[in-house]
Amino acid sequence: MLLHIVARGRIGRSPEGELVDRYLKRIGWPTRVTELPDRGGRMPALEPATVLVAMDEKGEQLGSVAFAERLGRWRDDGRREARFLIGAADGLEPAERGAAALLFAFGAATWPHMLARAMLAEQLWRATSILAGHPYHREG
Repeated sequence: MLLHIVARGRIGRSPEGELVDRYLKRIGWPTRVTELPDRGGRMPALEPATVLVAMDEKGEQLGSVAFAERLGRWRDDGRREARFLIGAADGLEPAERGAAALLFAFGAATWPHMLARAMLAEQLWRATSILAGHPYHREG
C-alpha cells in the first residue's frame, strides 16, 4: 500500500524537511510526498481503493498502536493507497475534510503544518515498524 502525504506549502531544505526524509527512507512500504501551493494547485488524481485521511486538530486522537492497526486493516482490506492531507496555515478546505474517511489529530493543540508533516512521517514509520514486529516502538 502506498503511503502518500499531500501537503500544502513547500518544505524545502529545512530541519523539518530533513526529518520527513529521514523517516520516510526507513519505511519499507512505498511512499510519496506531493507538495501543493498554499492555495490552489491540482490535487493528484484519486485512484480507486484510496483511503483519505485529513490531518485536523479536531480529529480522532489515535495512539500509535491503534493507528498501526488501522493502517494494517486498510492494507489487509485491499486499499492501494492511504493518502494523508495536510493543509496550509489555515487548515484544510471543508470539502477535503468531508471527503476523508478519518480526521486524524496529533492532540488538541494546533501544530505548524511543516512540523505536522514531520510528525506524520515519524508516525508512519512507527506504524509500519509496529506492523512488522520491529522493536522501534515501546509501549509504556
